[in-house]
Amino acid sequence: MESLLQRVVDLTTVVLPGHLEASITLLIDDRPSTPVFTGQLALDCDESQFSRGYGPCLHAASTGELVEIADARTETRWPDYVQRAAEHGALSSLSIPLPVSDGIHGAMNVYGREANAFDDESRSAGQRFAPYAGVAVANMHAYQSAQNLAGNLQVALESRAVIDQAKGILMERHKLTADQAFQILAGVSMRRNTKLRSVADELVTTGELIGGPPVP
Repeated sequence: MESLLQRVVDLTTVVLPGHLEASITLLIDDRPSTPVFTGQLALDCDESQFSRGYGPCLHAASTGELVEIADARTETRWPDYVQRAAEHGALSSLSIPLPVSDGIHGAMNVYGREANAFDDESRSAGQRFAPYAGVAVANMHAYQSAQNLAGNLQVALESRAVIDQAKGILMERHKLTADQAFQILAGVSMRRNTKLRSVADELVTTGELIGGPPVP
């Protein structure tokens, strides 16, 4: 998915006229990032906005509004950012919101080294590219969410397995019920301020349970 996003920004700079750089800005839980970009100029401009907490790409991503800066030298919005953008060499920019999904927002940003770099045709072309980037971002986010869920489930299954083993050891040693064995593990966990999984793993690995009942 990241390769597809990279392809989208690369093609954007090829299709649109002028000497341009492009990037994708993502806002996930209000945390901004730039997963792909075509050159250092685009990355510098994105990160300059991130450090300030505002700017055209963040505005486009959070509000769903297309934002154009025709000339950074005369732009009155975000004055400290546009001054920095001009110093980097970006005299104009176009930030196009991406149609993504709930909980994640994005914008495709195109930075021009000349003022008034965008006309009606280039704006239209940029807006035609945005849905492709939006689909790629949504798919990438869904894939990463699925991976995280699978990882959490795996950890939960492994934790349950080692806890069940520890319970079995206590049941055999002390002739306890499953519930009694669990209560002992939970009590040790609370007294030692240690995760239940760690207490169980210690017992399974070493055969010892510090803070538990004496071994007969």
